[in-house]
Amino acid sequence: MSHPEQQRRIWWAIGSVLVLAFLAYGYTAFKSNLTPYVSFSEAMNKHSKVQVAGKLVAGTSAWHEETSELAFSISDDSGSRMPVRYRGVKPANFEEAVQVVAIGSWNGKTFDADHLLVKCPSKYQGVDADVSKHQEASRR
Repeated sequence: MSHPEQQRRIWWAIGSVLVLAFLAYGYTAFKSNLTPYVSFSEAMNKHSKVQVAGKLVAGTSAWHEETSELAFSISDDSGSRMPVRYRGVKPANFEEAVQVVAIGSWNGKTFDADHLLVKCPSKYQGVDADVSKHQEASRR
């Protein structure tokens, strides 16, 4: 076998190993960032990061400014409640939230959220769907 041919095979082998290593790294990084939506009971039984969604239970939120901790409860469609604790910046308009998605894990007593996604009521909620009424009113 000639010297250039042997070098080419070595570079192909090195390139193949690098591509496979990159693909393996990408797969593990992607898989570790997946956080599935689960029910409250599933969240309480898993020891990994998950997402839970529920309605903010009115009157349960408490903001502790000195520790930047927000404590509140959410309820699911069946009425089950889950206490949530979040440390970080309090989301704007949190008290008006229609739904809260908490991303984190269960610690045995509360759901420790690393991130919160807050869905507030739409400013378009209750707007008449019949656009022709609005167009007619604007022509007057």
